[in-house]
Amino acid sequence: MSVVQTEPGASGRGGGAAPLPERAQVVVIGGGIAGCATAYHLTRRGWRDVLLLERRRLTSGTTWHAAGLVTTARPTHGMRAIVRRSIEVFETLEKETGLSTGYRRTGTLHLAFDSNRWEELRRQASACRGSGIEVETVDAARTVELFPLLDPAGLVGALHFPDDGRGNAADSTMSLARGARLGGATVLEQVTVQEVVVRDGRAVGVRTDRGEVEAEYVVNCTGMWGREVAARSGIALPLQAMHHYYVVTEDVPGLRPDMPTLKSGDDSSYVKDDAGKLMVGFFEPGSEPWASAGIPEDAEFTTLGENWDHLAPFYEQMVRRIPVLEELGVRLFFCGPESFTPDGVYHLGEVAGVRNYFTACGFNSIGFLSGPGAGQVLGDWIVDGRPPLDLLEADPRRAAPHQVNRRYLERRVTETLDVSYQVHWPYQEREQARGIRRSPLHAQVASAGAVFGEVAGWERANWYAVGGHRERAGDGPCFGRQPWFEAVGEEHRAVREDVGLFDVSSFGKLLVTGRDALGLVQRVCANDADVAPGRVVYTQWLNRWGGIEADVTVTRTAEDAFLVLTAAATTVRDLDWLRRHARPDEHVAVVDVSGSMAMVTVMGPASRRFLQPLTDADLSNEGFAFGTSREIDLGLGFVRASRITYVGELGFELLVPVEMAAHVYEVLAVAAADRADARAGAGDPAAGAGGLRHAGYHALNSLRMEKAYRSYGHDLGPLDTPLEAGLGFAVAWDKPGGFVGRDALAAARDAGPPRRRLVQFLLEDAEATPLHDEPVYRGGVLVGRVGSAAFGYTLGRPVALGYVDAAAVLGESPAPDRAFFESEPYEIEIGCERVAATGSLRPLYDPTSERVRA
Repeated sequence: MSVVQTEPGASGRGGGAAPLPERAQVVVIGGGIAGCATAYHLTRRGWRDVLLLERRRLTSGTTWHAAGLVTTARPTHGMRAIVRRSIEVFETLEKETGLSTGYRRTGTLHLAFDSNRWEELRRQASACRGSGIEVETVDAARTVELFPLLDPAGLVGALHFPDDGRGNAADSTMSLARGARLGGATVLEQVTVQEVVVRDGRAVGVRTDRGEVEAEYVVNCTGMWGREVAARSGIALPLQAMHHYYVVTEDVPGLRPDMPTLKSGDDSSYVKDDAGKLMVGFFEPGSEPWASAGIPEDAEFTTLGENWDHLAPFYEQMVRRIPVLEELGVRLFFCGPESFTPDGVYHLGEVAGVRNYFTACGFNSIGFLSGPGAGQVLGDWIVDGRPPLDLLEADPRRAAPHQVNRRYLERRVTETLDVSYQVHWPYQEREQARGIRRSPLHAQVASAGAVFGEVAGWERANWYAVGGHRERAGDGPCFGRQPWFEAVGEEHRAVREDVGLFDVSSFGKLLVTGRDALGLVQRVCANDADVAPGRVVYTQWLNRWGGIEADVTVTRTAEDAFLVLTAAATTVRDLDWLRRHARPDEHVAVVDVSGSMAMVTVMGPASRRFLQPLTDADLSNEGFAFGTSREIDLGLGFVRASRITYVGELGFELLVPVEMAAHVYEVLAVAAADRADARAGAGDPAAGAGGLRHAGYHALNSLRMEKAYRSYGHDLGPLDTPLEAGLGFAVAWDKPGGFVGRDALAAARDAGPPRRRLVQFLLEDAEATPLHDEPVYRGGVLVGRVGSAAFGYTLGRPVALGYVDAAAVLGESPAPDRAFFESEPYEIEIGCERVAATGSLRPLYDPTSERVRA
């Protein structure tokens, strides 16, 4: 276990407390590895006026008891990039500071004892290769050669990451703190930050038990205190401390010091050598929250006591894997708190609602291996004003307000830890803390056979278990074709060939109103939103560098009112973006009205024929052209109907006041039944399919993939431009007043064709099952990664979207034309096997959008 060493010059010892400065350019709260790394990297970028405040002593939160593993096999490209940056710091820091990090490269072995785990690991290997990480698949004999203490019985295979390593968490943190001091930062212990001072929506300093400090930036690196500290400023930052166990044995005679770390998800355990001993750590089911109502004021170097009855079954399982453990006594049984988040991803970046307030916390027990890299990202972000990596998955603005509820956190975060070492199945849904946000039509679609998933707390119909598909609703997960494959295919085909209904009430709905609403919307939108009331505009919102911050539709409902529709997962983020860009002197309000309206879409070539008898409005192509939005009568009330689509077919979005949602649904259901009866009476062979097919989000995804419609967070992000994403058609280059990011985007346009493009891929093997993050090769050269994928039921094969970087093939040669991206065959690696694919810059389905505009 780590021994904490203090650094001369810190406050609270000997000569008394150092004075608290009145101001600093940046105040970092928290003296764990993330906080010390942030201060260190800020000074590396030349910022000297940096103040780090620690409530007790450095490392005394959770860093001090970290096991010190450094493993690059993380779930996303961005998180893998963070670890690689950390490794660079570990390997160079001692030379700069004179204090060792204890880091050494030992490698890691990830074990598989059944075929499902082996499939997961092989997919993980492919994803890691796409991030430039060296990884090899090894058999049982090679595994034992690398880790001789292992009993290989039942071992299917393993992944070997030779560049992984281990270090000492406390020593590394002290080295970072010294590096920060050498760079000009002030590091003070025994200073409690009581509140982050916020004025006019901006962090302007901190209030401590020793006085106030003014600051331009504040960084919350308070670890398991992060939720409480953020809440004092009205910020939702969901995380919860959990019990985390490890055991250290007595000395192991003849133990090799160069053995790799062993990770066995099937046993919920990891093993590493620890100064001649073995450390066995656990991420076991049945975990427990700690101090969910508030961490004790005196918490410092906290231990939580033994619970051998809980841990014994998992330790005994590892005794079977590593027989020498049976002969060894236990020198240390340790349990300490670690902070976990609802989705298992840390919070890194600027928070919602407060400018210049950054955070790095909630590290899910990977703070040591992520901290130095996360600190570097934050340092670059603060100095440059933009993130150096695409880390949308870690954006603190993904958090929904309900997620800081104590009871929610106890249930959902417990599940986070419980499943962390289990097989991570495709399309896996969480089971705990469900049912929080429900569509006004939840009961109706449930009765229609909906099988629900959850996003941002919303219960949403993923697919419908109807007819012969009901029995598949309870089938277990798999990596191949899912139990719902055929049912979703029927939903997909109904929308392509006839008409389908989607309940998409979870879509975010943001209302922008007021005298200056147009000015705000025009400034933010890359497209021209100054259209007549009753028109829908598809647009992106860009940052100053031309990167995409949002992908939305904007409907002008009145001269001074606009309705923004966005995804459920990005609603908080997009609300924050709009509010940040409203000027103090503007008369404009931005309000989240998502819960005030249900939203159903009626999509398919027969959608007009289906809806027309239900309204007096003219839904013809002449009377209701594509991009039109207006209030129409439907049944006995009124709805807002918009002719727009995300599936690539003729269709209408219906926004319905909550109190009228059930009535409108009944009107649609009756019409569907009448239509089905009429078909049956006419001998229509399609009558058995009913008059209106309910369809869920899995079908929505397969439909949009065939049409190459983008999904924000998968195919679009802050480091992607509309030119690279093939969305230049949605840019109004010359609109009066321009828009945020115009100058940077225009410069990119004038520099010539982009060298990096979003490409749609059609895989040749119909049985292949790409998901996301698979590496893309061209002529054997790694050129990109898959952002999203689905089976294209109309095309008959899997479809994927991913960026291709021409520079990987052409180097510094002139930028290629579009033919380059389509001319050569590609290969997509899935589970360590490469599948041939063709690429296209035009949608593979209905490339001219004739069906959409029919």
